[in-house]
Amino acid sequence: MKQQWIERPEGGSLLGLRMIRAFALFCGRRVTRIALWPISLYFLLRRGPERKASRDYLQRVLAQRPPLGQVARHFHSFSATILDRVFLFSERFRRFDIRHEGLEELRSAWKLHQGVLVFGSHLGSFDALRVFSQLREDVKFRVVIDVEQNPGVSNVLSALNPTLAAAIINARQDGTTTALAIKEALDEKAIVTMLVDRARPGNQVREAEFLGAPAPFPTAPWLLAATLKVPVVLCFGLYRGGNRYDFHFELFAETLVIERGRREAALQDIVQRYADRLAHYTRMAPYNWFNFYDFWQPQTGGNARRPNDVVRAGSDASGPPSGSHAT
Repeated sequence: MKQQWIERPEGGSLLGLRMIRAFALFCGRRVTRIALWPISLYFLLRRGPERKASRDYLQRVLAQRPPLGQVARHFHSFSATILDRVFLFSERFRRFDIRHEGLEELRSAWKLHQGVLVFGSHLGSFDALRVFSQLREDVKFRVVIDVEQNPGVSNVLSALNPTLAAAIINARQDGTTTALAIKEALDEKAIVTMLVDRARPGNQVREAEFLGAPAPFPTAPWLLAATLKVPVVLCFGLYRGGNRYDFHFELFAETLVIERGRREAALQDIVQRYADRLAHYTRMAPYNWFNFYDFWQPQTGGNARRPNDVVRAGSDASGPPSGSHAT
């Protein structure tokens, strides 16, 4: 698995994605879900690097070599969450059974300061978090996304809900512009969400123990949080099959402090704490892991910090894994 996730091409054509969207909205979720197995099997056969990455990951989390059927189940879970985005973005979310634990921690953190940073991962569906933005008009949600990483899916979903699309902070802008947009949103007491488990090639990383082996995690999101001095809440949205999603919120820090004298040690501790919580929820829902690349592969040159690292790392927000679009 020499190839980085960012280099993998997006799976499926824009026309195909639009056809699936139209079919889903016309026929409904129950009928469309029938098509998920053949679609998943198609990508299972066609996407060799993702298939290998899935099998290697499942062997780590399940502690046994998985048969191809379990890899297919992994692909199918991913397909199901992608399909559900169509209904979530079209505001048909009331058909879902969305449960939550720790939501009061998010509410309490939101009341403390100007805004809150909510850090998620490519585990389950972070997109379903946007449902909460529709439930209270007084709470603003902003999502930091690299919309150019998966342009096909981004375009299809944005067309479903221009209001949600307008709330996106495009991480592909220059670093200063993105940082100012995040700070402005937090000053307006918004809840700003981003995914923080992936490091882009060249980003500063720290290795942390994760599922039995060291894995590289970006440090930039944590440096950003410490600079802005706002609460950090972790969020894990787990797909439980059928129409059910379980959201788990945890307050990570009311104010993240990284002392200059022990900066490296503090960063290491923070990243390891996050990796431990990510591992906990990954074991709870092993087929929700949607990083279809060698997550444990060392990031060549990844410890050379660059000026834009604070806003670039972790900003591959809620888009699916590049090159792994099962729908």
